[in-house]
Amino acid sequence: MVLLTGATVWAGGSGLNVIVVVNQNSTNSLELGNDYCEARGVPPQNVLRMTNWTGGSIQWSPAQFTNYLLNPLLTMIAARGLTHQAQFVVLSMDIPYRVTDGNDVNSTTSTLYYGFKTNTAAPPELGATCSLPDGTTNSYVYAELPFAQSPPNVAPTNSFLAVMLTDTNLATAENTLRRGVASDCTYPTQTVYLEKTGDTVRNVRFYEFDNSVFENQVVGNEAVTRINSGTTVFTNLFGLQTGFAGVTLATNEFIPGSVGDSLTSFGGYILENSGQTPLLAFLEAGAAASYGTVVEPCNYPQKFPDPVDYFYQTRGFTVAEAYYQSLINPFEGLVVGEPLAVPFARPGGGAWSSLTNAAGLSGSVVLSPVFTAAATNLPLAQADLFVDGTYYRTMTNLPPAPGNVVSATVNGDTISYTVQANDTPATVAAGLATALNLQTNTTQVQAYSVGDRIELQSLALATPGSNVTVSAGSTVGTGGALTTHLTAARPVFLDTVATGYQVVTIYNAPQVGDWLQMDFIKTNGVMVSLAVTNTTADETIGTLAQSLVNLINGDATLQGADGLVSEDFFDADPYGQAAVQFNLYARTPGWRAAQILSTLYVSADLMATPVSTAPLADNYSDLRPKDHLYVSAGTGVLPVRFPLNTTTLANGWHQLTAVAYEGTSVGTQTRVVRNVQVQNTSLTATLSALPAGNEVTPGQTLQFTVTASATTIASINLYSTGGSLGVITNAATAVFTVGATNLGTGLHPFYALVTDLTGHQYQTQTLSYRVVPQIITVTLAGVPPALAWPVLTGSQYDVQFTTNLTGIFQTVMTITATNTVMQWPITPTGKAGFYRVRLDY
Repeated sequence: MVLLTGATVWAGGSGLNVIVVVNQNSTNSLELGNDYCEARGVPPQNVLRMTNWTGGSIQWSPAQFTNYLLNPLLTMIAARGLTHQAQFVVLSMDIPYRVTDGNDVNSTTSTLYYGFKTNTAAPPELGATCSLPDGTTNSYVYAELPFAQSPPNVAPTNSFLAVMLTDTNLATAENTLRRGVASDCTYPTQTVYLEKTGDTVRNVRFYEFDNSVFENQVVGNEAVTRINSGTTVFTNLFGLQTGFAGVTLATNEFIPGSVGDSLTSFGGYILENSGQTPLLAFLEAGAAASYGTVVEPCNYPQKFPDPVDYFYQTRGFTVAEAYYQSLINPFEGLVVGEPLAVPFARPGGGAWSSLTNAAGLSGSVVLSPVFTAAATNLPLAQADLFVDGTYYRTMTNLPPAPGNVVSATVNGDTISYTVQANDTPATVAAGLATALNLQTNTTQVQAYSVGDRIELQSLALATPGSNVTVSAGSTVGTGGALTTHLTAARPVFLDTVATGYQVVTIYNAPQVGDWLQMDFIKTNGVMVSLAVTNTTADETIGTLAQSLVNLINGDATLQGADGLVSEDFFDADPYGQAAVQFNLYARTPGWRAAQILSTLYVSADLMATPVSTAPLADNYSDLRPKDHLYVSAGTGVLPVRFPLNTTTLANGWHQLTAVAYEGTSVGTQTRVVRNVQVQNTSLTATLSALPAGNEVTPGQTLQFTVTASATTIASINLYSTGGSLGVITNAATAVFTVGATNLGTGLHPFYALVTDLTGHQYQTQTLSYRVVPQIITVTLAGVPPALAWPVLTGSQYDVQFTTNLTGIFQTVMTITATNTVMQWPITPTGKAGFYRVRLDY
């Protein structure tokens, strides 16, 4: 067993909650999956081997997806008792990423997340996949809840936060894994750029930028900022959202843990040449995760990540949780990367107060780990026990205690909510938000509950946010203990940096004499009226509207700080639609400046929106001063006293893992581990292995011998990565041979479970072997020079190259050996370069 003596933290999930799926027919898939398990502490029984898929890495049918992946996955989870803990699924390269059934095309990750979705009728000129079916809406979006409490309600089976870990070669996929793991708890301050581009079709996400910027600023993260394309050179980023068909990204452009993607048609064509930048470019530039669509989606923003995912990361959610909470309709989109990367996790502390490593246990024993919260606003609410990586029992749980009282004081007015039976942090937040809204006339504050968070928005136009005060707290009330907590993000509201806007849309082809008129009433009461009339037969709605926009932007009375400007002009005529759209922006940020009133009038042949007088406040929720309240449950110090009946366990060696969860929607995990030896009957057994040592090459065979202390043995089962490797019945001694090639390169634990005829069991101590690549000696010979190395006839070898030994080796040629010595000519470039040869088993 692996011994971890300290505390390790995973937000919202850890290796205990991950199922790793590998393609048994791909050495790259095996190696990457094995490395993922080692890096993230994934128990060996959490690995699923796809044994029969040989159909490539690009696409499969719904039936193939179901037969080769989904059904084996569901069966494996149920059979191994993992239903309570399996939340994430990592697909380890060389697994198809697209599920195709005629015109219905989904990604593999979305199909695993919430089932295969079919199209509804789309406009013929757009194509069959440009629809937005009702059944594709993701109910987990914007939830700010633990995933287990809010899985998508349209999933036909278990739902999983599915992420593909892959690339065009193993080395770059391994680099994504390493950087994702390295990002944990690093609290980056580097910039996230939300880029408004000049590509009007792919630029549609910019309306969502201000919300992400504002929410992050409320909690003190000033790193998220919006920019216009061409204003900066990207480097050392924590994130990037853009909208271009082609994006140029430099190596290591992103720091570990970052997320980046582009809204374009074929970012999810990861192993095909679509002519557009694939999402893999973001990973190869250093991002921990990226997203792209696997078929033409049209530019529905709902099909692409909302930039609020950066706020979810700031809260401490994992990359996978942040991405899936930001996707309204993910059915055509592929999520790729390291799902557990969590740069903003806040670690707690934990220790076993008395249990020592290798302690002998029998009968009933009391387990007493102690956990300490990272901060007063991040109490610990629950502790679970896992035995050998599988959920065993909840040891303690401190939900909001009925009778506790949470109170918020806004501008001197105190509003309270009393915790009810069966309340969760989310229902407490909803109850307090309702109570706050009953006092809106007094406080001039509107409350919106989102998971365990309450967003407060000030309605007072004349009052800056710095003058709106907030305090929060809780009391025990009539509860037996105080386990419910309320904290405010800030002592005063924060004013926005967003500028108010109004979206104007005008339809139909103009006739001679048709006209447009816009009247504005500025905040100082000054009225401005501007109009244009069509005088020619060949004028389009686009040219007529552009004339109106030119008048608006050229009017001197609208160019001051209290004026407005028109931007984002989009003419749909080139797309066969007689329509045009533009935005009106206040020239000064804030809620008050957005109160310029606009009225649009059109002649009878034309249609337009808005149809009535309205302020420049389509984005009103981004303009009002804001603050957050957060509800949590639990206690700062969580002592555990759990009676463990060891007679329910097999005799022998076990790993006990105590996991404490932060009492918020984020649910950051802290876990402490002990290896123990249980003995309640006389049954024992030993496990020995050959060859000696702890390393083998893929071509070697391992031999394991299990010897039981009794002769009345019903079965001996050998386990390793992926579950059982074999069983021998009715024998007290068993010998197992295991081919290292079948396991794949990486670290593998081995243990045996012995069962006697009375049902008593003994679990042996774990032995570990690392399967390492065979060392190949390469020489340089001849003119022109050639690489030469000894080979196994019929085997495949990858020739790999790099210009930097600290960088990634890229495969430049794969060769099947036909002789005992292989040669491969190289072309000198006059620059330093490094070659290596890798046996492709």
